[in-house]
Formats: sequence, C-alpha cells, structure tokens
Amino acid sequence: MACESCAAKLGLAPRVSVTIDMKTSPAIIALASILLLSSVLSVCGQTSASVQELLYEPLDEKRNRTVPVKVYVKPAEKPMPIILFSHGLGGSRERNAYLGKYWAEHGYIGVFMQHAGSDSSIMKSAPAGGRLKALKGGISLQASSDRYGDVAFVIDLLELWNTSAEHPLAGQLDLEKIGMSGHSFGAMTTQGLMGQKFALPRSYAEPRIDAFFAMSPSPGYRLTPEQAFGHIQSPVLLMTGSKDVIELTPHHTPEKRALVYAGLPAGDKYLLFLEDATHFAFSDGDRKKIPHHHPAIQQVSTRFWDAYLKGDQAAKAWLQSEQVREGAKLVAKDKWEWK
Repeated sequence: MACESCAAKLGLAPRVSVTIDMKTSPAIIALASILLLSSVLSVCGQTSASVQELLYEPLDEKRNRTVPVKVYVKPAEKPMPIILFSHGLGGSRERNAYLGKYWAEHGYIGVFMQHAGSDSSIMKSAPAGGRLKALKGGISLQASSDRYGDVAFVIDLLELWNTSAEHPLAGQLDLEKIGMSGHSFGAMTTQGLMGQKFALPRSYAEPRIDAFFAMSPSPGYRLTPEQAFGHIQSPVLLMTGSKDVIELTPHHTPEKRALVYAGLPAGDKYLLFLEDATHFAFSDGDRKKIPHHHPAIQQVSTRFWDAYLKGDQAAKAWLQSEQVREGAKLVAKDKWEWK
C-alpha cells in the first residue's frame, strides 16, 4: 500500500504482480523477488543512479484546467535549479526529451509542461486531411493566455511540492533559480514571459523566472523588434537555423526569427544560428537531422544555464567568446553571436 501511495503521488499507477508456483525452486523465487523489488523501488523514485522521469497530472482548480508535466531529475544532496519547458503547437510534455535528460544529468530539474488546447490532442481529433486547419485553430490569444497561466500555476505548484515532506521532490527544488525555455509556440510563450511587448498594452512577464531560452523565436506583430524586445534586461539565448520555416507560418522566415535578437538590448544576449537546421531540428522529429545539431543545442543551452542559474563565471566567459565554435563543434556556416 505504501508503494501504491508513492506511485500515485508521482502520477503513476503501477500494477506489479508475480504468480509463483509452490513447486518453483527457491533460487527462482529469490530472483523473482529481486526483480519485483527493483521494479517497485524504481517506480517509487528511490533509485538515484540515473535520471528519473516523473509524470504528474495536476489540476489548476481556479481555471478548472489540468496541466500535465513530466519532470526529469537526478537526485542530489542539495536543491537544484529548475528549467521549465513549453512545447510547440501540437506537441506534448514528451517533446524535447533529449534536452530534459541532458539538463538533468548536468544538475538541473527539467519540468516539461503540456498545454491543453494547443497540444497533441488537436491533431488526434482532427479529421483526415484537416490537420493543418486544426493546427491553425490552435494558435489564438486564448491559447497564449492559457499557456502563460500554465507556467504561473506550475511555479506555484513547485513551491508547494518543495515544502511538502511526503512529495518525491521535497527539498530538491531551488526556486530562487528558474529558467524558462520553449520551441516554436513554446518560444512565443517564453518570449511573453520574459516581457515581450504587444500591440495591446498587457504584460505577461513572470518575475520569478531568471533566464530565458527560445528556439525558433517569432518577432511578433505590429510592433518593431526594438519596440517589442528593446527593454528586456534578463539573460536571453535564442536559436534558429537557415531552414527554420514551416507551412503553418511561412511569414516567419529564418531572417525574421533572427530579428528578435536584433531587437534585444546589449547585455547577456546570445544567438546560435545553425546552417541547414530545419524547424524540427530543435525538436525530436527532424528526419534529416544533422549530427552535430542536437549536441550543440545541448551544450550551448547548458552552459547558458550554468552561467545564469548557477552563477558560473567560466561558463559566461565561454559563451562570450569564440570558444563556443570549437567546444560545440560548429561548422563554418554556423553563426554564434553575443552582445
């Protein structure tokens, strides 16, 4: 019963059963017992040799909205900085696992959110031949507002979990050091939370977040990049590529995505522009993936978090140098900029 309770708090529902014939040899019974115990301990989050992946389905009662999350964590002796991740349109908390696992291996707790209304459910419910239309319907002011609310709710939730003695993450979360990241629509979510200005005079800036990382950013509408981003003082890392364009938003060309960087003021701002990187090179679904792209994204983003969530001055010096080109194994046409 204790294990089932533990699993329930992790958002899991393990069903482990072993049937043993009384004629079975003692050695086989012992082996089965060991395997069963190993399975139970793993589900309950009691192993520490590798990254754990924990699933939760918390309900935001104020909005009557469930915000599924996947947590990547490698237990440590002291609290670790948090990195929030927001998926793109039609995605889920399972996207960009290559980042969640890597960040966790390097001393961070990755909290990957799923945003109802702009997640994979809109693809599953779309009729044959109607997926593009369904995706376009997922881009709305309401969807953006829901996403901002999801992030605020999750941060509130992490604060609660961190002080709940029975929670598996209790005492492991350094809530003074939070990073926000995302891809595509998730990048737009990240931009809003870092304080992007819009034509309508409303701010979605989240003061509890310390640094921001956006892949495939978007310049916004009506306002110039300088008007939208020229006031942002927080550390920002942006990534895009020479083929970062999709049918859904063909007006967001690679050149326009890079305008977000141009609009930001100097001071702890960075841009990685990867040659031949498609829109999905930053996610998990690029069938023409170029071998050095994911390792470069992993390393550069982690050194960014090291600099601004861990206060690592060596990492900051590395970011503000040409050492990135060699360290991340960039090719000749890849571009690395900082200001």
